Order: sequence, then structure tokens, then C-alpha cells
Amino acid sequence: MTDAAVPSSGTPSEVLAGLGELTRQVRAAQRGAWFPLLLFGVLTLGGILVGRLTTSVRTVTDCPAAPGSGDIPTSCTLVTQGSPLYWTLGLGLAYAAIAFFYVRRSRNRGVGTPVRPYILAGIVLAGLATATAFWSLRQGMPRPGTPLDFWGLRLDPASGSTVFLERLVGNAAAVGLPLLVLSWVERSFALLLLTVAYLAFELVPLGTGWAGSFAAPPWSALPRLGVPGLLLLLGALGFGLAQQSRQRKTS
Repeated sequence: MTDAAVPSSGTPSEVLAGLGELTRQVRAAQRGAWFPLLLFGVLTLGGILVGRLTTSVRTVTDCPAAPGSGDIPTSCTLVTQGSPLYWTLGLGLAYAAIAFFYVRRSRNRGVGTPVRPYILAGIVLAGLATATAFWSLRQGMPRPGTPLDFWGLRLDPASGSTVFLERLVGNAAAVGLPLLVLSWVERSFALLLLTVAYLAFELVPLGTGWAGSFAAPPWSALPRLGVPGLLLLLGALGFGLAQQSRQRKTS
């Protein structure tokens, strides 16, 4: 058997254009951002109900003294809400389901899936957020006015940098930062814009004017989780409709 050169049809520019079109079709077939957006949207909105059911309000009599009152301890109200266990199990199951979805989808369509960096980033960052939450709660809920223990650092809970850090190691790290990786994996500028908007909602605290009558327990989680949760669900709807439109055009 002898080797022979196989002539290619078309000019080099036509061949390159055909390869570019094939690459775009493969990337479109690999995309499935609507599924993780749907899962995390449902998980986030579910956190509102969990916060409602786990709200606890109690009076503490040995809070730090108020300024100008000497060394006399004062009473204060301690409000606890939410369950770290809910987010731990929810995030773990969500990333497992996303990995299964992408792998099964790639096998059914006969194309590879580059989703591994997204799954690994999600697991690592979600684990970091969960470990931070359990670390801060290992000695119970911090009382008002006491320093916040962040991996051994004693931070001022009223400081703006502390508030930003608390929000960063929450859903912003467990959901938002991995979505940045997914937007790079899927080469999706639309997903990048959606993720930036989601991170803005997560990292910038909503004022009390947004919260209205829900600012007090037991529905105080509604503005904090409702806005990013609805944003994720709307994103899932948009990406799902766009994918169906592409499938109808190619069929």
C-alpha cells in the first residue's frame, strides 16, 4: 500500500471557513449552561423557605456594653437564620447532577465536553465556602458587637470589608465564580454578562428600601436570595430557548 496525497476540494480559505463553521457547531453542541443556571436558581430560591423555617430569635443579656454606658452589659436580640447543611448538601448534589448532565449529553451527541474545569472549580470553591461557614459557627453564632472569627482573624463585623468578605465566601464563591469558569469553557459572552450581573447582586448589599416589610425576620432572606435566584432562573430560560432555536435551525 502506497501513500498518496488526497486532494482537498475548495480553496484554502474555503477549507478554513468550513473548519471555523464546524468548530462553532461543536461548541454550540457542547453548551448547556441552562441546566446549572436552573439548578442554582431553584437552590437559591429554596434557601428563602429554609431561612423562614429555621429562623430563631432570642434575647441575649450579656452583650458588649453600648458606647457611653460604662462596663455594664446590655441585652440584645440575636437572630439566626438559614442552615449550612442545606447549602452543603444542595451544592454537592447540584455539581454532581451537572457533571452527569454534561457527560451524558456529550455521549448522546457524540462530542466531547470540556466541563471538567467548571466542575472542579465549583467543588473547590463550594468546599471553601462551606468550610468557612462551619468554621465561623464552630463556637455558636457570634453575638452582636463581638469580633467575627474568620479562619483565626478577628474582624470587625461592622466593617465594610468584613461584610464584603462574608458575601464573597458565600454564594458568590460557590456559584458565581465557577460560572465565570463556565463562561470561559463555553466561550459564551452572554453567560459572562449574566455572571457579572449575578456577582454584582451577591456582592453589593441591598439597602433596606429594597427589603420593605420583609427586612425583619422571618422573611429577611427574601431580598437577599430572591433577586439572584430569579436572575439565575431567567438566565436558564433564556439559554434554554436559545438552544432550542439553534436545534430547530440545524434540524
